Amino acid sequence: MNIALDAMGGDLAPEVNIVGARDALKINKNIDQLYLVGDSEVIGQLVKKHGITDTRIKIVHAPEVVAMDESGAKALRRKKKSSISVATDLVKSGDADAVVSAGNTGAAVAAATVKLRTLKGVERAGIATAIPNEHGICQLLDAGANPEAKPQHLVTYALMGAVYANKVLEVERPRVGLMSNGEEDEKGTTFTKETFALLKHLESTNRAPFDFIGNVEGHDLFDSKLDVVLCDGFTGNIILKTCEATAKAMSKWLKLEFKRSPFRIMGAAIASGAFKAVKKKSSYEYVGGSPLLGVNGVCIIGHGGSSALAIENAIRVACETVSLEVNPHIETALAEINRP
Repeated sequence: MNIALDAMGGDLAPEVNIVGARDALKINKNIDQLYLVGDSEVIGQLVKKHGITDTRIKIVHAPEVVAMDESGAKALRRKKKSSISVATDLVKSGDADAVVSAGNTGAAVAAATVKLRTLKGVERAGIATAIPNEHGICQLLDAGANPEAKPQHLVTYALMGAVYANKVLEVERPRVGLMSNGEEDEKGTTFTKETFALLKHLESTNRAPFDFIGNVEGHDLFDSKLDVVLCDGFTGNIILKTCEATAKAMSKWLKLEFKRSPFRIMGAAIASGAFKAVKKKSSYEYVGGSPLLGVNGVCIIGHGGSSALAIENAIRVACETVSLEVNPHIETALAEINRP
C-alpha cells in the first residue's frame, strides 16, 4: 500500500515527521511507497541528516503550508499547493491509499471532504478519537469534524464507529452510548432525544451492528464498558481538550508534590514503572492518530503536537485502516440499515 504524509503539518514539523516516517517504514513492511509531501529542499536535507536510505520514500514537492491558526476551509481555497492539499490529491488520484496529517485539523477535514467526498450514505464525516478506559479503548465520535450535527449524522457515526471497533480493535459486538447529562432515557436536549429515538428504532428492527446501551455521562468514558460514545463535534472537541488539559495538570501537580521531600522523591523512583505504564496507556503518542470516518478514502488526523513516535503510530493506524478494508465494511453496513 501507499501512504501520503503531510510532512509539514504539526507544531514540531517537519523534522519529527521525517523521523516518524523512517521509523514507520521499519515496522510496516506492507508499505510499498511513503510519500513525504512538503518543501522538497527542506525534506531532502532532513532525509540526508537522518541517514534515511529506504527506497520506498518519495518526496513530493508542495511549496505552501497551512498554519495551525488559519481557517482550514479558507486556507484550502487560498493555498491550493499546500502540503495537506497535495497529500490528499495523491489519495484522490489513486497514487496513495491514505493520507496522514498532524497539521491544521480544519484543513485536513476540509481537504478530505472536498477532494475525496463522502461514502455513499454518509452526509457528514466524523473524527473517531480513542479514549483509554478501564476496559480498553472507547472511540469518541465526533471529536471535532462536524460541530453542528443532526441526529441522523450521529446514527451514521454509531454505525461507522462500530465497524471500526469491530474490524480494527477486534470488538465482536461493540457497545455504543450517547453522551448526555444523565443516564435516564428522558434526559438530554431535543437533539439528543431525537438521536436516542433513532438509535432505539434501529436496534428494535435488528439492523444495528452494535448494542445501543442508551445515554451515558462523562465519567462513563473512563469507567464503563463502552466502545463508541456519540456526540456532535462541538461537544466532542471540548471533551477531548478538557481530558488532555486535565491529564497535563495532574502530571504537573504530581511532579510538584513529589519534589517536596526526599522521601517522596524516593517513592516516585520506586513507582516509576507504574507511572510509565499509565503514561503509555493514556498518551496520544501511542494511539497515533484519529481516523476521519465517512470520507471516500482513508484520512488519519494526528495531534498537533505529535512527536516522531506519534507520527509513526499514525502511519500504523493508516495501514490498519486500509488493510482491514474499513470503508468497504462501512458501505456494506450502511446498505444494510438503509434496506427497505
